[in-house]
Amino acid sequence: MKYRVRYLLIMLIFVVSAVVYIDRSNISIAGAYLAADYHISNIELGWVFSAFLLGYAAFQIPAGWVVGKLGPRKTLTWGLIWWSTLSVCTALVPSNMDHALWALIATRFVLGLGEAVAYPSANQFIAAWFPSHERGKANGWVFGGVGLGSGLAPPLVAAIVYNYGWHEVFYFSAGLGLVMAFAWYKLARDTPAQHPSVTPQELAHIQADPSVKMKGHAGPVPWLRIFTSRDVLSCAFAYIGFCYVAFIFHTWFFIYLKEGRGLDLKSSALLAMIPFIAMTACSLLGGVISDWLVKHKGQYVGRSLYGAATLMATAVFLVVGSQVQNTTLAVLVLAGGAGMVYLGQACYWAVAADVGGPFTGVVSGLINMGGQIAGAVTASATPWFAAEYGWPVAFYVAAAITFVCVFAWFFVNPNRRLHTEDMEVVTA
Repeated sequence: MKYRVRYLLIMLIFVVSAVVYIDRSNISIAGAYLAADYHISNIELGWVFSAFLLGYAAFQIPAGWVVGKLGPRKTLTWGLIWWSTLSVCTALVPSNMDHALWALIATRFVLGLGEAVAYPSANQFIAAWFPSHERGKANGWVFGGVGLGSGLAPPLVAAIVYNYGWHEVFYFSAGLGLVMAFAWYKLARDTPAQHPSVTPQELAHIQADPSVKMKGHAGPVPWLRIFTSRDVLSCAFAYIGFCYVAFIFHTWFFIYLKEGRGLDLKSSALLAMIPFIAMTACSLLGGVISDWLVKHKGQYVGRSLYGAATLMATAVFLVVGSQVQNTTLAVLVLAGGAGMVYLGQACYWAVAADVGGPFTGVVSGLINMGGQIAGAVTASATPWFAAEYGWPVAFYVAAAITFVCVFAWFFVNPNRRLHTEDMEVVTA
C-alpha cells in the first residue's frame, strides 16, 4: 500500500513518547543535584519521584474517560501543554522556602495528573487506526519511544546540568513538549475517516478488521463490565510486574550507577544509556514478534503466552545481573532484563485495544493505573531496600514480583470483547 498515514502518525506518537520520557527521566538524572540544593535525602527524593507516579496513576481511568469523550487529538494536545507548564513549575520552586520538599511533591503530583493522558490517548488512537493484527507493531513503536527518550535523557540532561545547571533541564523539557503539542494538533485526527490524507484504499484496509468500528467518540462506558472482566484485571496484574521493573531503570538506575557502583557523572550517563537502547530495540522487535505469533498461532499465544515468557526471562536477567561484580558486565546483563521486559510491552496495550474497542482509553487507563502504582512503590521502596540490605536485594525483590505476575497472563483471553455491535458510538 503506497500511502500509510497511520504509520506516519504512529511515528509522531513515537516522538511524543520519547519527549514524555525525557520529561520523566530528567528529574532522576538531575535528582542528585536537586537533592543537594533542597537538602533532602534519597528517601525524600524517592517521595518526589513517587508523587509524580501517584498523580499519574490516580488520573489513569479519568484520562481514559476523557479521551473517549474528547478524542486523542485534543486530549493529548492539552496534556502536552499541561505537563510542559508543570515542568517549568518544578524548576521555579524556591529551595529556601519553608516546606520546599512538599511544594516539590505537590508540583510533581499535579504534573503526573496531566501526563496521565499520554498512553490512553495513544492506545485509543491505535484502536481506531490499526487493525488488530497490526497493533503489536504499532504499540512497539509507541513504547520504542519510551526507550529512546529514556536513553537520550542521561547524556542530554547530564550535558545541560554540567553546562547550565539542573533548572534549565526542566525548561528544555517544557519547550520540547510545547513543540510536540503544536505538531500533534496540526497533523493528527481522531479517526482515519476524518483525515484528509487517508486514501480510500487505506481506509478500506483499516475498516476491513471487524474490531475497528469507531467512527467518532465512545458512548456510555460499561463500567461494571470493565471492572469485572477477568481479562482486563489479569492484564492489569501482569502489568504490575512490568512496571515495577521498568521504573527501577527509569527512576533509580542512574543513581545506582553513581552511588552503588561509584561512577562519575560522565561514566554514569554513558552506561545508563545501555538499558534504554535495549528497551527501544526490544520494544520494536517485540511488537513484530507478537503480531507474527498472533497471525500464525492465534491471539492467546501471541499476546498472553508470549507476554508471560518475557516476564519470566526478565526475572532471570535481574537475578543474574545483580550478582555480577564487574560494572560494565553487570550493566549489560541488567540491560538484558530491561530489554526482556520491553520485549513484551506491546502485548499489554494490544490486549487493551482488542478487548476494549471503543472503550480502549478507559481499559488502557485501568491497566496502566495498576502499573503506575507499582512504579510509585518502586520509586520509594528501591532506595529503602538499597540502604537497608544493599542494591542486589532491590533487584531480587523486583525479580520476585515479576515472577509472581507471570501467572496472571495465563488468565487473559485476548479474543473476548467488552463491547458488542449494538453498543452506542457517538459520531463526532
